[in-house]
Amino acid sequence: MNGSRRILVIDDEPAVHRFLTPALVANDYEVLRADTGNEALRRIASDAPDVVVLDLGLPDIDGKDVIGRVRAWSDVPIVVLSARDREAEKIMALDRGADDFVNKPFGVGELMARLRAAMRHRMQRNGETPSSGSRGSRSTSPAAAFTATAKRSS
Repeated sequence: MNGSRRILVIDDEPAVHRFLTPALVANDYEVLRADTGNEALRRIASDAPDVVVLDLGLPDIDGKDVIGRVRAWSDVPIVVLSARDREAEKIMALDRGADDFVNKPFGVGELMARLRAAMRHRMQRNGETPSSGSRGSRSTSPAAAFTATAKRSS
């Protein structure tokens, strides 16, 4: 996984973005930002991030619903970063398709390790090697898949 990896951070708290962005940039990530679930769905479809960090408590759509909708058309690794610490919340997020769950407050080192593990697992599932890149090819563009999914759910 050499080179910059694109990460989408989805959180409605500006302080989280202010804290995470420099740490992610220092770890060779190109950081994209979304503050709402709807914006997150659009960005995942249009920007094809390598990995997603998702807060569950978004102002418009619960993060667990974002996970479920994304999983209808994408296998992008999703690491939940949330203050929700009830076991039932964690189980629901993981069962909906999250790859991992990190509680706030959190350590940057642990989050980085979990991001690497989630991307590594995706590459293994797709039969990729680190030198072949982590974005993988898709038979349908993410934007087209999102549009089709959005039309079906309307």
